[in-house]
Amino acid sequence: MTLRDVTLRDGLQLTGKPLPTDHKIALVRELLALGVPAVEVGSMARPDLVPSLADTPEVLAALTPAELARCWVWVATPRHVEKAAAAGAVNFQYCLSASDAHNRANLGRSTEDSLAAMPAAVANASGGRVQLCIATSFTCPFRGEVHPERVLAIADDPRTAGAVDVVVCDTLGQAVPAQVTSLVGEVARRGRRVVYHGHDTWGLGVANSLAALAAGADEVDGALGGLGGCPFAPGASGNAATEDLLFALRPEWLTPCVFARLVRLAGDLLDELGEPNRSRAGQGARTSAMAFPWAL
Repeated sequence: MTLRDVTLRDGLQLTGKPLPTDHKIALVRELLALGVPAVEVGSMARPDLVPSLADTPEVLAALTPAELARCWVWVATPRHVEKAAAAGAVNFQYCLSASDAHNRANLGRSTEDSLAAMPAAVANASGGRVQLCIATSFTCPFRGEVHPERVLAIADDPRTAGAVDVVVCDTLGQAVPAQVTSLVGEVARRGRRVVYHGHDTWGLGVANSLAALAAGADEVDGALGGLGGCPFAPGASGNAATEDLLFALRPEWLTPCVFARLVRLAGDLLDELGEPNRSRAGQGARTSAMAFPWAL
């Protein structure tokens, strides 16, 4: 099992207060040093649309090659990839939506246009790793249910063949474990690594992530304190919390001391941003039952 922390991309998209660039760089380094396997450090989206992520090229440029090897950046066009690569990125999450309505709201073009541009985006990665990220894999805020066949058709499209992974996204957090099990299982049977990106809008972020892993996903996304949401997906709330996922999964590198540091790191970050902390494990860690080794 691998966890990718997406605090600095998905987590910051809807925050009312910006996080200084030097704080972002320090957070990347802290997460990697604690053992978090992968971190999404930002987005190449237009600065006027997502101003909180406008400094992503500066964050990338500050990282070392060893750090960049474990870091990902959100992209949606060949030009995004080119600019991110120039800043040092080697891992690119190329995103489009299964829902054409959401793709137009989010990216200003049709899903077909995004698919048509993907081979050029892969070429611009110059040998780096590219993921195919399929947003609104379960529901669309404008059109409702997204049929699994639509997602599978995108995963099977030959223009996506250059992607090493497929990211299945419950953008609105409206999926239930049975749906996640079915769709992730079908995608996994196609032979590429699968990443599951879940939101906790309806309280099933961790349950759905566990279902995804049991169905064949290799990696799940989380954000510190359950921070996050999509500015172009009305009704979406925060991601599954990194602390909650790690407490449930207990990877070998996670010790009670590392967990405590992550809980405190999340608390400090959310206090700085003025955002609520939605992590249940973070709340539980502050229990007075001190005989439990995971308590702070």
